Amino acid sequence: MKTAIMVDGGFYLKQARKLFGEKTAAERATELLTYCHRHIPEDHSLYRIFFYNCPPSNKIVYHPLLKSSINLGKSPLYKWTNAFHLALTSKRKVALRMGELLEGSTGYIIHPDALKRLCRKEITVDDLTEQDFYLDIQQKGVDMRIGLDIASLAQKRLADQIILIAGDSDFVPAAKHARREGIDFILDPMWHTIKPSLNEHIDGLQSKVGKPPANQNDPLHKGG
Repeated sequence: MKTAIMVDGGFYLKQARKLFGEKTAAERATELLTYCHRHIPEDHSLYRIFFYNCPPSNKIVYHPLLKSSINLGKSPLYKWTNAFHLALTSKRKVALRMGELLEGSTGYIIHPDALKRLCRKEITVDDLTEQDFYLDIQQKGVDMRIGLDIASLAQKRLADQIILIAGDSDFVPAAKHARREGIDFILDPMWHTIKPSLNEHIDGLQSKVGKPPANQNDPLHKGG
């Protein structure tokens, strides 16, 4: 019996920062493998871990608050992400599936909470700080690759169980196909809120980390 694990990279990295804190690229790569292996039943072996992400942006974007252009290719995030991807390629049974960045979509956007405070006249433009803005980068091709790989694994019977670590519902058609082929399909949203209706399209819902902030003694909270 084999288990294949598919990880929506952008989603995992966001949730991991919330649940496990900031880490170096090498530490995050090791953490990912540790977390994935928690999903493998004792009577199963790992088929492969598929990690889906996009290369970091190296565009030059304008920051509306700073009124200047920022070279993302020289940012710490750019270096960290490349180092993280490189660390994953050295791990056994890990496949890196790369999508693309949507051209023209990258830019700094004001956080919704800050926008609400502005509209309510609780603050003025002069009160805004860099923390009130975030870098919005849209991807393309990641969801498609996840769906195609799920369909391929199911059709060729390369795995008996598929674990998907993700937080949205774009996978539903592929999950339906896998289940029709007899594949046990488990979703791990890492405690991210999902639609209750998704339960009818999966065989189980499992988050392999203590629900925050209830369990801060989990080994992964300490970098284990």
